[in-house]
Amino acid sequence: MDITKAAIATIALMSSSVLMAHDARPITAAGPDGELAGTLLAPAEGKPLVLIIPGSGPTDRDGNSPLGISASTYRMLAEDLAARGIGSLRIDKRGMFGSAAAVKDANAVTIDDYVQDIAAWIAAARMETSAECIWLAGHSEGGLVALSAAGEVDNLCGLILIAAPGRPLGMIMREQFTANPMNAPILPDAMAAIDALEAGERVDVSAMHPALQGVFAPQVQGFLIDLFARDPAALIADTDLPVLIVQGEADIQVASADAKALSTAQPVARFASLPGVNHVLKDVGNADRAQNMASYANPELPIAPTVTVAIADFVLDQQE
Repeated sequence: MDITKAAIATIALMSSSVLMAHDARPITAAGPDGELAGTLLAPAEGKPLVLIIPGSGPTDRDGNSPLGISASTYRMLAEDLAARGIGSLRIDKRGMFGSAAAVKDANAVTIDDYVQDIAAWIAAARMETSAECIWLAGHSEGGLVALSAAGEVDNLCGLILIAAPGRPLGMIMREQFTANPMNAPILPDAMAAIDALEAGERVDVSAMHPALQGVFAPQVQGFLIDLFARDPAALIADTDLPVLIVQGEADIQVASADAKALSTAQPVARFASLPGVNHVLKDVGNADRAQNMASYANPELPIAPTVTVAIADFVLDQQE
């Protein structure tokens, strides 16, 4: 079922006066070598809990990154969901931030490792709350983790895929590189690196442009090879869980084609296409690329209310 533009336009903003009294509190789960760390907002009685899975790179439980992102997207989403009584658990990935002790090398991971951590988090959440219904909400790369977990973790209520890839990573990266004319001098090396990683082969980046040396750094190539081998459309086609696909129409990182690929592969999924919403879930309207990117570093700009309404309505509808 589609959420139409007309319906979205009629959604009223939720008042902050209805925020639940639940306080955010730290929570831990068992990791491979040490504890995983997160923040829990307990649900109201009888309401579901959403486990928010962060996106790529050094993204923390609030949705921020030392690479210049301070949008606090996940924290804002958690707080807005609390206004509807919906609980949340947002987490630091193994080896990073509060979960630094979980593994020695945060780069030496696979998607299956993250799936193992999701199972640990669900067990911890069930011990800490009375929530019977737990949803996985994966943002960006986190959507691929959620899809991979769907076939491995028992007793999930469903999946919420937010700005998630719908095509293999190699295809998406090729589009991202070629979309910027400034990348023309580095395109041959970039395309060759993607070809090699898709074939399961590591690449020598020593003679590449510094920007490519960061993207294809030797320490992350194992993880990239694992990512490149996964097809999100095939994964979503295999699940019989309820699925919500959330795609911002102003997203300049993950294209609408990805959301459409997911929707085509799983036609019974609900598809929320949100006008003016960008990759960090802020309402940027028809802003140009520079203004769109500026919102990534603006913690004062709230997330688009249409995002929260789409997610909250979906998970609550499933309980009726």
